[in-house]
Amino acid sequence: MTDALHGALRRANRIVALILGVALLLTVAFILTDVILRKFGWGSLGGSDEVSGYVMAAVASWGLACALLDRAHVRIDVLRQKLAQPSQAAMDIFAMIVTNGVVLLIAWHCWPVLQKTLERGSRANTPLETPLWIPQGIWFSGWMWFVLSATLLSLIGIAHLAKGRRAEFDAAIGMGSELQE
Repeated sequence: MTDALHGALRRANRIVALILGVALLLTVAFILTDVILRKFGWGSLGGSDEVSGYVMAAVASWGLACALLDRAHVRIDVLRQKLAQPSQAAMDIFAMIVTNGVVLLIAWHCWPVLQKTLERGSRANTPLETPLWIPQGIWFSGWMWFVLSATLLSLIGIAHLAKGRRAEFDAAIGMGSELQE
């Protein structure tokens, strides 16, 4: 069950990463088109700076979960390397639990921002007058996806460790393969 859950989480995050990549490429095309139109005096599409800011916020919040599953976040392992395997596993679990706590705290503090926007019907003070619940909702949902991914990954790691499946544990949240490279 844990292997199937881990595989599903990896697949879901790959899809998210592809969507984020397409969003970035479309944003680049939009900005490039806007710059070219202005350069040749053909006017402007308008809002490219605003839209790119929204896309960057969405990519940042959603991309963090993708990076977590690919183990692309920075980990400092100076102390961990000197420990025996059981202690290394304890450090890996501790790192995931701390990550979980920090992400949950961030998401907890993001919600009031979105809630006030929804209550007030806030719009951007720009020519596009974007209803702010749209970009903030995407941003907040990215943080919630990160919370869900980190929680599931922590539980998967704990389950592997409880069953004595050290190789699977290392594949899910450990650092074994990175140290060998």
